[in-house]
Order: sequence, then structure tokens, then C-alpha cells
Amino acid sequence: MTGKNSMQGGSGSAIYGLGLIGALVYYIQAAGTFGMVLLGILKAIIWPVFLVYDLLKFLG
Repeated sequence: MTGKNSMQGGSGSAIYGLGLIGALVYYIQAAGTFGMVLLGILKAIIWPVFLVYDLLKFLG
């Protein structure tokens, strides 16, 4: 251990962050009720799950 703090995968975090913001905007604009806003926030946090699932379904 060198004692240095290193950040590995920084670009992945940036892409995830931009995707999170975009998904939040999309889902919140589409929401009609407060419950749908809460569901939209949850979906925005786990959007990569939907992406990978649909990709595997397409390839499978």
C-alpha cells in the first residue's frame, strides 16, 4: 500500500451520473402523481439494470 488515494473508473462514474440526471428528468416529467415521481427516482437510480436486461434480451 502506498497510501495514495486513487480513483479508478472515473469516466464510468461520470457517464453514470449523466445517465442518472437524464433518467431523472425523463421519469419525473412523465410522472402524473407523487407515487409515480418516487417510482421514477427509483428507476433513475437503477437504469443500468434495465439497459443490460434489454440488451441481453435482444441478443438472446
